[in-house]
Amino acid sequence: MGNFLKTTVLLAAMTGLLILIGDYFGGQQGMLIAFVIAAVMNFVSYFFSDKIALAMYSAQPVSREELPRLYAIVERLTQKMGYPMPKLYVIPTDSPNAFATGRNPSHASVAVTRGILSLLDEEELEGVLAHELGHVQNRDILISSVAATIAGAITMLARMGYYASLFGGSSSRDDDRRGGGGAIGALLMLFLAPIAATLIQLAVSRSREYGADETGAHTTGNPYALARALRCLFEAASNARDAYDGASFYCPTLQQY
Repeated sequence: MGNFLKTTVLLAAMTGLLILIGDYFGGQQGMLIAFVIAAVMNFVSYFFSDKIALAMYSAQPVSREELPRLYAIVERLTQKMGYPMPKLYVIPTDSPNAFATGRNPSHASVAVTRGILSLLDEEELEGVLAHELGHVQNRDILISSVAATIAGAITMLARMGYYASLFGGSSSRDDDRRGGGGAIGALLMLFLAPIAATLIQLAVSRSREYGADETGAHTTGNPYALARALRCLFEAASNARDAYDGASFYCPTLQQY
């Protein structure tokens, strides 16, 4: 509940920042245009995020017969969550990674790399996948899309206001309302507003990560499995050159899928 509250507060802060910038530049119409453009871009991203992400990583669909271990873990998790079985994909790379995507549990996909299948044991892999499925259960794709929409609108609005001040797009009444120095204020807004929006967006993302950790831990009943998995992934990244010789790994075993 604490993480959901933090997310709500952060999204409200981002919305408030958008309203303040719109009020600063005195253009409700410009604010509306920026918001609509950002919303359309993120609407497309929201509904096609799974296809975009899978295509970016050249993920290949796999069947139960090809990866029974992966299917068994995901099937067990989705049954506990009460959701249909998602589509499963493998990414042909040795870099250990995994993600779940989709706008809701009925349109979810889970992708893992060959590297993470080799690196983690069954409990650790289950912890990672429970975390990723937690993002889908918590509708984090939707929350991220809302945050990105507002952040994008803030950035575009700041740029529109700056260029309007350069080319005389603001009225003298607006300049009087700002107390003079409109161009300087617009320049500051151009840099500071997107930074503030990005920081809030990152805070929203971090809050959602904690939420997925909690959901995954409740689903598996074994929070230490995810902790061990993260330690293994950290060690793998720190020892990339000898990642598979087991010499300096915390992980007790290197499972082969």
